[in-house]
Amino acid sequence: MAITTKDLQHLFALIAEDIAAQRDHLCELDGAIGDGDHGLAMDAGCEAATKAVGGLDPAQAAPTAVFNAAAKAFLNAVGASSGPLYATAFMRAGAAVKDRPELSDEEFVRVFAAMAQGIQERGKAEPGEKTMVDAWKPAANAALDAWASGTSLPECFELAERAAHQGCEATRDMTAAKGRASRLGDRVIGHIDPGAASAAIIVASMTNFVRRLNG
Repeated sequence: MAITTKDLQHLFALIAEDIAAQRDHLCELDGAIGDGDHGLAMDAGCEAATKAVGGLDPAQAAPTAVFNAAAKAFLNAVGASSGPLYATAFMRAGAAVKDRPELSDEEFVRVFAAMAQGIQERGKAEPGEKTMVDAWKPAANAALDAWASGTSLPECFELAERAAHQGCEATRDMTAAKGRASRLGDRVIGHIDPGAASAAIIVASMTNFVRRLNG
């Protein structure tokens, strides 16, 4: 099943909608161990990305152009921590499918894996450090493993969503190795990492998108 530029425009709109719905919850999570603005930052970034992507002509713009437009807009809207991470994620996604007029299921899995890889490399984070990588990496691994074993795209993403959710929940028991939360030591134990929580929302949005496409 081919995924077109128009489909990707819908995907970004879906992500923005889901992040906006959880904005206050993400700010609450961040208020416990950070400066309380993660929901606002993600909301602003996703909204800007969706607007930029929505402004492209689907007849003219290839998928790579969609991801590049999203990267630039997200970074312009969010200078702080999550901005460069998601900008890198979208740039990597675009690079993974360069020159493709539309995306196959396999290429969409590659896009997903490239996003996770970009976030991990840009953030220089490993799983277990209480960051969004704790949700992104297991999700990407789950999707790649499932795809390699011949699983359908919707099922790959359902497994990714489950892995992201579990990874996010696991951050509750971790101390933080990065960012402002790292200064709080053991006081962050018992709190979910807001970056992992927003990552899990995005993975869930992507899963719903795939489900609708194949529905």
